[in-house]
Amino acid sequence: MLCAISGEAPQHPVASRKSGNVFERRLIEAYIAENGRDPVTDEDLSTDDLIELKTSRIVQPRPPTLTSIPSLLSLFQKEWDALALETHTLRQQLIQTRQELGTALYQHDAAARVIARLSLERDEARKALSRVSVHSGPAVTGEAMQVDSTGLSKDLVAKIGATQEQLSKTRRKRGVPDGWVTSEALNSFTPIEKSKVLYDGARSFAMNTRGDSALLGGKDGRVGVYSMFDKAIVQEMNVGHGSITDALWIGDRVAASTSTGHVRIWENGTELADFSGHAGEVTALALHPSGDILASVGVDKSYIFYDLTTRSIAVQILTNSALTTAGFHPDGHLFAAGGVDSQIKVFDVKSATNAANFDSTGPIAAMSFSENGTWLATAANGSTIVSIWDLRKAAVLHRIDISGPISSVEWEYSGQFLAIGGPGGLVVQQYSKTSKAWSEPLKIAVAAVAVRWGTGAGALLCLDTEGCLTTLTTKAINRI
Repeated sequence: MLCAISGEAPQHPVASRKSGNVFERRLIEAYIAENGRDPVTDEDLSTDDLIELKTSRIVQPRPPTLTSIPSLLSLFQKEWDALALETHTLRQQLIQTRQELGTALYQHDAAARVIARLSLERDEARKALSRVSVHSGPAVTGEAMQVDSTGLSKDLVAKIGATQEQLSKTRRKRGVPDGWVTSEALNSFTPIEKSKVLYDGARSFAMNTRGDSALLGGKDGRVGVYSMFDKAIVQEMNVGHGSITDALWIGDRVAASTSTGHVRIWENGTELADFSGHAGEVTALALHPSGDILASVGVDKSYIFYDLTTRSIAVQILTNSALTTAGFHPDGHLFAAGGVDSQIKVFDVKSATNAANFDSTGPIAAMSFSENGTWLATAANGSTIVSIWDLRKAAVLHRIDISGPISSVEWEYSGQFLAIGGPGGLVVQQYSKTSKAWSEPLKIAVAAVAVRWGTGAGALLCLDTEGCLTTLTTKAINRI
């Protein structure tokens, strides 16, 4: 007979009533006192369940002191017994740990399969979404997919119609305002001041109607108001997460879009609204001429109109491509959005129908409607050419090559001058109605990832790649 714990012949053998295993009495009693279970079957076990077995035994001598060899052997025996108990316990724990590890690995494998299945379903859904066409037929005009089912309210439709009627009446007869900038003045434009770095990673900025404040933000999620007179940030708002992708003025209120899909509006530093209708980065903002409708476009292939009166989403329209730029026609009846599919998509604002598509040479990087109401300037990403589209003929009227990449285009109020900016420099092109010819009154090596006209077109403001604002004007005028 061998002990089930030590594997040796027991001196005082006992057997378990439940399992029938044989143990050394001192070992099993010690194990029961500590664990209360059978070390082999893990069943509940007490000393009452032990049966003493009768065997011939060798009479042990009386324990001597530790100074003799027999006493040392007895001590070693006790240590051996303790080691046998510990080894058995560790063996049991190892078996349990292996079982737990097997269960954990099985659960991990099941979770990985679920994640793989969900990822596949997500990718299939994205592919299906990308195949949704914006047209209802082969013609250019078609119905865009409407994400919600309400459409624009009657009040907004009426406001859009009234704005178009009011602005279109006087557009053709409107002359150049008194004191407006001339080509001779533009020819003498020079940088007169440059700000410090305002916001790292800034991509665009906006000037208020008075021309005394610029609005811009950067990749750290902060958007600020820069005073042109104080030469400092006088007010700052924080969006919390994501970078600022675009910003504009709504009267004295400010709006900013973020890479996390939010559009936020503030007044005097207090947040008025936070919209999160886009599923992904918001790439551009645009304000309707009425001042009551804000538009945003995003990588989720949709554009959204916001009712600024009720501070709510008025309508969301899905197109067939991720969108990069946005702008309203000066009369407010058309909305244009540039896509990564190299198309400029023009929509009727009231009905959300796709009125026209203009094909470019690459993803649209910049665009601007002329105040004459018939021209649209666009530039493709990485291109050196600006295309001037005639909206009436749906064709390119003129092309301008500035011999450098273009990131911003901006018409001024009179419709004579077009500012074209890029990392390599700034160019201003002029169209003369009298001679029906184009000229270039200004070309200067001032980096301009975004460019805006100052009051009366008496100055040009450029945002460079470092996040600094540069003001160009004539020293004689020296105005914003």
